[in-house]
Amino acid sequence: MSATSHLLKVVIQTVMAAPMTNDQSWFYALALGVSFLKCLLINAYHSTDFEVHRNWLALTHSLPVSQWYYEATSEWTLDYPPLFAWFEYGLSHIACFFDKEMLVVPNLNYASPATVLFQRLSVIVADVVFFYAVKECCKCLREDKGKDLLGKPSFILTVLLLWNFGLLIVDHIHFQYNGFLFGVLLLSIARHCQNRHFEGAFLFSVLLNLKHNCIRFIDKSRSSLFIKGQLPQVLSRLFPFKRGLCHAYWAPNIWALYNIADKAFSILGVKFRLLDINKLPKASMTGGLVQEFQHSVLPSVSPLATLVCTLLSILPALFKIWHRPNGARGFLRCLVICALGSFMFGWHVHEKAILMAILPLSLLAVDSRKDAGIFLMLSVTSHYSLFPLLFTTQELPIKIFLMLLFTIFSLASLKTLFRKGGALLNPLEVTYLLGLIPLELICEFVYPLTVWQKTFPFLPLMLTSVYCALGVTYAFIRLYISLLTCSDTTKKTKMQ
Repeated sequence: MSATSHLLKVVIQTVMAAPMTNDQSWFYALALGVSFLKCLLINAYHSTDFEVHRNWLALTHSLPVSQWYYEATSEWTLDYPPLFAWFEYGLSHIACFFDKEMLVVPNLNYASPATVLFQRLSVIVADVVFFYAVKECCKCLREDKGKDLLGKPSFILTVLLLWNFGLLIVDHIHFQYNGFLFGVLLLSIARHCQNRHFEGAFLFSVLLNLKHNCIRFIDKSRSSLFIKGQLPQVLSRLFPFKRGLCHAYWAPNIWALYNIADKAFSILGVKFRLLDINKLPKASMTGGLVQEFQHSVLPSVSPLATLVCTLLSILPALFKIWHRPNGARGFLRCLVICALGSFMFGWHVHEKAILMAILPLSLLAVDSRKDAGIFLMLSVTSHYSLFPLLFTTQELPIKIFLMLLFTIFSLASLKTLFRKGGALLNPLEVTYLLGLIPLELICEFVYPLTVWQKTFPFLPLMLTSVYCALGVTYAFIRLYISLLTCSDTTKKTKMQ
């Protein structure tokens, strides 16, 4: 913690010493500072996703393409689109210079110091794409000349993106490559905002081929991957419907509220002798397992039902943007709503997927006072919902410190940016966010000391999920209202 605090002090001093010119030397100071922070986290806890990507390095390096999506030595089979598999293949040729043993498929759970170093560095280096995309997004903002650095939308946006709490802990502690992927997304957004729509569409197509969407995988290049008839196998890996409606830890979405309502109805039904306890499903939806379960009272939800709900949740936004585009702001708001709609109603959604909405919403937050308030509600709530990803004792002060740092900056900077017009959050919203403090104290410190810890170990996760689901749902509704009620006349805004 002392090293992290010292690093932050140096970054702040460097940024504040940056000349107030257009060279944006502060951008490089922020990028370099967050890169050093990531290096300090190299030896931190990593999740099973670390082994997932090690296994993908091994199988893409050791096996022919025709076996990539059939290999099942490890339970962590390849379930990303082919372009990401080729990305892993490229990394594997660098990995062999660190430790060749990590590229052996049967070496399950292999994590030598050299392997850890390589995989952590690969995420850090891949974030260069994210850095470039953030810089391009900053070019889409209009700013008043001569403004203080802390009052510049581009500076605030850079910190909100580069130092995003969720992205830091998910990628550089938990372990994933989201920064690289979100870099492609943000670069696509930037190109659309710059009226370079062909490039934006191309980049988005690249993103679809990197992450969980194979609709555009079939192209005219006649890839050997599909000539050999592997499309059905790839589809089965990309869309694993047998994993169930919810992840082991419920994502804070509408299905978390649906699950808790079903649980409440079943308890009340048994208490008032309306239901036979012997006929109820055992540990339905609250056992903390990844598999299909049946609801006890409410109708069970099928993949088709989640698809219909997702489409219904985003169709009004798509209809609005189609008939009344409203420029870059309308496009961005529609994109965020589509991301949130998929998060709220999708099948087997991971809690980490909320970053897909938070990061693009950052661009709107520095452009509109109303969006800044929505961003604060969504980011604080969603970032706290990521806390269960880091459950080890040594990471507890790190996640609390980093979230407090990011939250305080978000509140202070956006309040300064929109100093005219009153508070960004109303009293009810402030009360809700303050409720996260006693929730954390109960789940992290009080509940483990109670006798219920052994009997109901899943309860703290359920409380966190349900409480955060209320905040995310509220933000989703506010964002939708903002989209449907916004003026169609284009006003002078900070976004080009």
